[in-house]
Amino acid sequence: MWGNILFQGFISFEDVAMDFTWEEWQDLEDAQKILYKDVMLETYSNLMFLGQSIAKPAVIFKLEQGEDPWTLEELPSLSLPGEKPYECEQCNKMFSRKSQLTVHSRTHTGEKPYECEQCRKMFSYKSQLTVHSRTHTGEKPFECERCGKTFSSKGYLTVHKITHTGEKPYECEQCRKMFSRKSDLTKHWRTHTGEKPYECEQCRKVFSHKSDLTKHWRTHTGEKPYECAQCNKMFSQKSYLTEHQKTHTGVKAYECEHCRKMFTGKSTLTKHQRTHTGEKPYECECCRKMFAWKSALTVHQRTQHRRETI
Repeated sequence: MWGNILFQGFISFEDVAMDFTWEEWQDLEDAQKILYKDVMLETYSNLMFLGQSIAKPAVIFKLEQGEDPWTLEELPSLSLPGEKPYECEQCNKMFSRKSQLTVHSRTHTGEKPYECEQCRKMFSYKSQLTVHSRTHTGEKPFECERCGKTFSSKGYLTVHKITHTGEKPYECEQCRKMFSRKSDLTKHWRTHTGEKPYECEQCRKVFSHKSDLTKHWRTHTGEKPYECAQCNKMFSQKSYLTEHQKTHTGVKAYECEHCRKMFTGKSTLTKHQRTHTGEKPYECECCRKMFAWKSALTVHQRTQHRRETI
């Protein structure tokens, strides 16, 4: 489709590029800015790949250098609102181009037209799929000049660079803790308010962070997206994979304070410590009997209560 449109001469970089006024840019969270930069760079790259002959726009030069789309000298002209004839029917937000409205509408519809060929996971934006595909290939093309650490997307590299500068411009009004990203401050704020805006559709359990809901959801779907490259065992969380990989290396970094026994993973140590503390966090809903391990509860339910129902 792109090739046909380009051939007919109906599209240019300006037609598909997304733009914001300076005021709108300031309202975006860091994650949204990172997504914007990735989308813009990929859009320009696609046009070049399809044979579109255009001079490199100034905004692309800036994004490639890790800068914001505008300089201070450009603020007066960019702060003026431009013509925005396209309106979102759901939230009434206005856009200057139809392509911007199309992309924005996915925030309401949840449409995910881009599918990963390897794991069938769906994405709203092609740039998200591009970054995700690197979790399968292991490709990390963006390198930090300071420490040599590599990343799968330029956005992740940009966020990482803050760890070198130590810059933390966002302050919690309640405890004065400082954060390098606005999104981190937002998540932290929920520790004070107790807000849990993310609800599981299946069991109605609520969570403070979307990432926690994503991990929890896998307990219902059984999805295990993290694979051990050595033995091909699958895991629902990256932390589980990290701990598992230590079984191959033989590294035992976690020590029990009671008996000095060493363990490869923190979760394994936590389970072991219950033999000393007597803690039993797993309760049977039928008879209220308590168990130290989830596996013991599962066996109990299968052997004891299944017989009662027969």
